[in-house]
Amino acid sequence: MIDTHCHLYASVFQNDEIQVLERARAAGIERIFLPAIDSETHVDLIQFSRKYVDYCLPMMGLHPCSVNESVEQELKTAKDYLMSAEFKAIAEIGLDFYHSTEFKALQLDAFNRQIQWGLEFELPVVIHSRSSMDECIKAVAEVGNGNSRGIFHCFGGDERQAKKVIELGFYLGIGGVVTYKNAGLAELLKKIPLEHLVLETDAPYLTPVPFRGKRNEPSYIRYIAEKIAEIKEVQLDEVVEVTTQNAKKIFRF
Repeated sequence: MIDTHCHLYASVFQNDEIQVLERARAAGIERIFLPAIDSETHVDLIQFSRKYVDYCLPMMGLHPCSVNESVEQELKTAKDYLMSAEFKAIAEIGLDFYHSTEFKALQLDAFNRQIQWGLEFELPVVIHSRSSMDECIKAVAEVGNGNSRGIFHCFGGDERQAKKVIELGFYLGIGGVVTYKNAGLAELLKKIPLEHLVLETDAPYLTPVPFRGKRNEPSYIRYIAEKIAEIKEVQLDEVVEVTTQNAKKIFRF
């Protein structure tokens, strides 16, 4: 399996990162992709990925919740990194109007520019969308112009939006939320072929059942895969095989 979205460099893993990685390997995790947030943690991200080369793979971008008056400097820092080192995607980028709309215009501009980076560097983009799904879809369609590729991370939209995402050639990132009783994601996934899904944990966040309420980690991705298999009424091996191949297509390895 491949964890396409995991903040493993976060401080909550500092005391037991080796054990967490050992459990990930034992659970069959082949690769872990690490999304960036902002300049406060870019160094942590890069140093962590260098410790675990070819297993923990870095992505670079500016998280929408970190967009504020300092956005120009943040974007410059992120692009400087992109020009000086190898990253596997532009991430985690997008729009978040749930927490605040104070910097809505700046978020939109930063998102559009980072979609363009994906085209410029020939990299996928990994999109954070909260209370902004239609706006994110519109931006990808207009700025990407059919040439962008990537993942709508932690997909939480409806069937109409899912179909639009798929039409754009993007994949739906499915994480621990699929195991939550009232999330509504299970009903949607019954209608979406496995060929459009990838697995993610977003650890340390969004821990799946039966560990909900505790710190999330990559090894828990098996519970996500098992829930998808249950929803789709297929064997676990099929979910693992198809979602892994999907991730390999996105990240081209």
